[in-house]
Amino acid sequence: MEDVIFKVEDIVQAPLPGYVAPTAVSFSPDDSLITYLFSPEENLNRRVYAFDVNKGESSLVFSPPDGGVDESNISPEEKLRRERLRERGLGVTRYEWVKTNLKMKFIVVPLPAGVYMKDLCSSPNPELIVPSSPTSPIIDPRLSPNGLLLAYVKDSELHVLNLLKNQTQQLTNGANGSTLTHGLAEYIAQEEMDRRNGYWWSLDSKFIAYTEVDSSQIPLFRIMHQGKSSVGADAQEDHAYPFAGALNSTVRLGVVSSSGGGKTTWMDLVCGGRANNENEYLGRVSWMPGNVLTAQVLNRSQRKLKIMTFDVKTGRGKILLTEESDTWVTLHDCFTPLESGGFIWASERTGFRHLYLYNSDGTCLGGVTSGEWMVEQIAGVNESMSLVYFTATLDGPLETHLYCTKLEAKDASRSLRLTHGKGKHIVVLDHQMKNFVDVHDSVDSPPRVTLCSLSDGTVLKILYEQTSPLPLVKRLQLEAPEFVQIQANDGKTTLYGAVYKPDSAKFGPPPYKTMINVYGGPSVQLVQDSWINTVDMRTQYLRSRGVLVFKLDNRGTARRGLKFESWIKHSCGDVDAEDQVTGAKWLIHHGLAKPDHIGVYGWSYGGYLSATLLAKYPEIFRCAVSGAPVTSWDGYDTFYTEKYMDLPDDERYVKSAVMEHVGNLRDEQKLMLVHGMMDENVHFRHTGRLVNALVEAGKRYELLIFPDERHMPRKVKDRVYMEQRIWEFIDKSL
Repeated sequence: MEDVIFKVEDIVQAPLPGYVAPTAVSFSPDDSLITYLFSPEENLNRRVYAFDVNKGESSLVFSPPDGGVDESNISPEEKLRRERLRERGLGVTRYEWVKTNLKMKFIVVPLPAGVYMKDLCSSPNPELIVPSSPTSPIIDPRLSPNGLLLAYVKDSELHVLNLLKNQTQQLTNGANGSTLTHGLAEYIAQEEMDRRNGYWWSLDSKFIAYTEVDSSQIPLFRIMHQGKSSVGADAQEDHAYPFAGALNSTVRLGVVSSSGGGKTTWMDLVCGGRANNENEYLGRVSWMPGNVLTAQVLNRSQRKLKIMTFDVKTGRGKILLTEESDTWVTLHDCFTPLESGGFIWASERTGFRHLYLYNSDGTCLGGVTSGEWMVEQIAGVNESMSLVYFTATLDGPLETHLYCTKLEAKDASRSLRLTHGKGKHIVVLDHQMKNFVDVHDSVDSPPRVTLCSLSDGTVLKILYEQTSPLPLVKRLQLEAPEFVQIQANDGKTTLYGAVYKPDSAKFGPPPYKTMINVYGGPSVQLVQDSWINTVDMRTQYLRSRGVLVFKLDNRGTARRGLKFESWIKHSCGDVDAEDQVTGAKWLIHHGLAKPDHIGVYGWSYGGYLSATLLAKYPEIFRCAVSGAPVTSWDGYDTFYTEKYMDLPDDERYVKSAVMEHVGNLRDEQKLMLVHGMMDENVHFRHTGRLVNALVEAGKRYELLIFPDERHMPRKVKDRVYMEQRIWEFIDKSL
């Protein structure tokens, strides 16, 4: 039955319906204002607003003089950083409070034209304090803790501006901008380690620790701009991409005085490079009280992590703590030094990430939290009250809540839940540990932003809420999915799924033609009690066309603990695929899916799994849409691939490659491959290698390419075209 109200253009709108709530929430140093990014026009073009806690009113405090960020006015470096961050926002994309003891209220805002400073109390106009240019952009500007200095990277060197004297100093020298950089995170850190920064302010603002990245030993991977009319240097770009089993960049850690004029003291640590498997990855860097520098270092197999401390005057280091695992040690941001001495550390030693208390010499005093659930982030610590605030999955893996517990080494201490309402809560605590901002959403409600009491979670003020139902949600008849639980074929593991059923009044009772939406890889969870699942527009579009859509988080996906996630070790394309087949059979058994009319679609790891499922289980899957797939793990990067598959191994890597299974494909099966040719993450050659295997085996395929797009299409016309083609393919193939 034709449904005229839901157009394919509705799929690609940004922001998604309901996702216009404030983002980047922050408290002023005195907690009297709550600032955030917001677009009253409900588009991606955001400005800075402030909510006065006492008055209960919001006002615009910063609007970019030059219009701010758009896709056409940012440097190539910033475009690639936005790819790593999966950033789509325009206008203002970040800002920072100047934390001084003064009563004045200042923020700094980085924009394409440079870094602006704005006095929120008196000055009507922002001041451009550091100009930028497309050929020499200001990258990653960040304020010192005392608010008097601004550091940034320019021309691959670290610089500092003294805000009081209006003087700039270059702190580092010797970078060449191509293979040697100072103060910037290397590709693998940005893309895979969730480490965006390459420099770190000391707590007293006197020093800056920074990385020197040498990628000269990594062969360059060239990407040609096949969709451009240009030739020569303008028609190509080269990336130092570390393929699985090959060399990583050499990363050194240095410390320099923020006042300038001094030499760099290099720490006794070199990561990556040649024959350096013990100190392979610089995962995290932070400072402890007393100007003690710490670094988290992973070995090549990622089964051993060391926290090291360094004397910044001599560079001498010693090991504070060692964490080891038979599977892997996952990097996180829960290492929290305490002013009273010692620190909090999170470990998965029990199979679930929990908090542990350590004294200053690295001796573990005991667990702060425990149970078959996981701590995700430390939201704040109140040492005077001996309390720690954290977000966790204590109330179930589909939800996220804020909890509080005593900062004591008691494994059985009780945790108090502070957020109310089922679903997902993103929280920001104030400086005085009295209140917090709660950004709350669920499949039934779009994001709502409130100011709450940190004592019991009581709502004090509403910063933002949306009228319900939203007009577009009502017009398109979007419905929340139904959550289900399925047993994996091991007979004891519970898997969570989400079912989107077509309207039976329009399409009759089940069974229905079915598409399974997969990701399936580590560090991602699709099935969660979040508004994002209600406004999954491609899913809802398919539903409006009479197609049932199913999502299942197989073993190996995120937020279920180490044992659940580590099923994927050495088993990419194996146990994850098994669980998706179990899900498909469950749909058939319950009369929801039509046998022989089941397809699968996904992107990135989901693209890999989609193609794998079609090839390995031709009796189950009729068609697959495989977007930007990793088709063979020898073509992906070191950190991600080796964590889950170890170093390249002929048997393991060959078995997991999509190409190994294309001979199973049947004539009635249909495969669509979608890929951006400028993808610098999952290179287009993955699809090229699969196409060669398909041709060799005499198997049919459809190919949809975007010469000017990277890992995910960004241009609206490209995205609309892609969705049209995907729907046409599904419609004719199912």
